[in-house]
Amino acid sequence: MKLSDIKHDTRRVMLTAKVVEKREPREVNTRYGATMVCEAVIEDETGTMILVLWGDEVEKVSEGDTVKIENGYVREWNGSLQLNVGKFGKLNVV
Repeated sequence: MKLSDIKHDTRRVMLTAKVVEKREPREVNTRYGATMVCEAVIEDETGTMILVLWGDEVEKVSEGDTVKIENGYVREWNGSLQLNVGKFGKLNVV
């Protein structure tokens, strides 16, 4: 799958992309307690998208890394599409 194939509410996203920007992490309070969240901009040859990193994923990924995402999902937040890994997905640095 390529980034250009992703639409609102796409599920079972499987792709490989490069992290071109990693924004400042911040702490947020969720119903499960406080955790870190960070937005990263990923790109492939077809476009760019925001990848939302939660918890341990924040430290796992750096700018310049290539990431492989399996079973991710897409949500719209503040008018833009964002890719999430979620508890059933996997994120690996390759």
